[in-house]
Amino acid sequence: MNCFEIEGGIRLKGEITPQGAKNEALQVICAILLTSEKVTINNIPDIVDVNNLIDLLHEMGVKINRISRNTCEFQADNVNLEFLQSKEFKKRASSLRGSIMIMGPLLARFGKAYFPKPGGDKIGRRRLDTHFIGFEKLGAKFNFDAQDIFYTVEASEMKGTYMLLDEASVTGTANIVMAASLTPGRTTIYNAACEPYLQQLCRMMVSMGAKIEGIGSNLLYIEGVNKMNGCQHEILPDMIEVGSFIGMAAMTGSEITIKNAGVQHLGVIPMAFERMGIKMEIKGDDIFIPSQETYEIETFIDGSIMTIADAPWPGLTPDLLSVFLVIATQAKGSVLIHQKMFESRLFFVDKLIDMGARIILCDPHRATVIGLNKETMLRGAKLTSPDIRAGVALLIAALSAKGKSTIQNIEQIDRGYQNIDIRLQQLGAKIKRVEAQ
Repeated sequence: MNCFEIEGGIRLKGEITPQGAKNEALQVICAILLTSEKVTINNIPDIVDVNNLIDLLHEMGVKINRISRNTCEFQADNVNLEFLQSKEFKKRASSLRGSIMIMGPLLARFGKAYFPKPGGDKIGRRRLDTHFIGFEKLGAKFNFDAQDIFYTVEASEMKGTYMLLDEASVTGTANIVMAASLTPGRTTIYNAACEPYLQQLCRMMVSMGAKIEGIGSNLLYIEGVNKMNGCQHEILPDMIEVGSFIGMAAMTGSEITIKNAGVQHLGVIPMAFERMGIKMEIKGDDIFIPSQETYEIETFIDGSIMTIADAPWPGLTPDLLSVFLVIATQAKGSVLIHQKMFESRLFFVDKLIDMGARIILCDPHRATVIGLNKETMLRGAKLTSPDIRAGVALLIAALSAKGKSTIQNIEQIDRGYQNIDIRLQQLGAKIKRVEAQ
């Protein structure tokens, strides 16, 4: 077990390039199961969650050719369906939530799929009803073994249909779109998720021969095809990393350029940071964040306290709310952070309070932050990363804090951020990975 030791209060400077998008990678890598032909994917993030998914596919019989750490060839021409019933599969798949998206392509191509209850971050209830209701509407039969916590979906015949999703679930939409792509007839999905990850998945599938209309909207039409082909696909820059680097620059008063940020796919993220008083310049596909001594949170037009809340795309992604909460601790002014989707994601605020932050946790979904305006720095502390996104938020807090901080359980951070310590060192950060005592 390793931990990060960080000497905070140092201004950083330089250029940093975001990794490939983790959430997109998990989707498009599962989509290789739709075809027996070779699929090449570029800009794959070299992170634990993605590597675990690739290893799982290899155990399922998928041929893997890792051309480089960020480029991989896949060929699923000999998938071992019996492996899906094994204890080894249950163990591996249950530790990675993103692997739930193998079910859609397996159901579409082979007429059956099996899956254990998925793991992942402990950030609250993350139900799977949307996935299975969608499969059932396509004609599949669903069974849940409560004793083994094991899901089975089988279909002798499926047919395109109309469905209104009960929630705009990103992974649920991805699973249903993949299942519908090889299902005879026309499938209409209303209230579909339309995040950039989902748009990228759909574009990749179109390049494989799928017929999908409405990409980028919440109304998708899929005309089933008989066969999917191989393709090449490039993963977008990770917008969560981009947002994390913007917040890091503001908290540490640093001058940073984020290269190849995928600006056109960031949606409201830059505007949300500007509402927090953070200045930035868009230069082509790069984002320049100048050094700021202070930044002031806007109020609403009537003078009431600003609220930063998550929402389905094109609203603000919930994966960045932890970062917004942290940067608010050193802003001028106050803000209400409203995390609507997950009831356990704000529970890391007690660690920030121990560092000197002024935060009132109103309930599991809301926290009011009274900014210190950089008049009082956060204190270094011994911290533990509870999940991927809170982990990087605590990392940002430690980089800005006075004195030394230690962050344990950094395996959570490694699940989502590629060589983050090495890349921050190149900006001048005093951070090192050491063996936990």
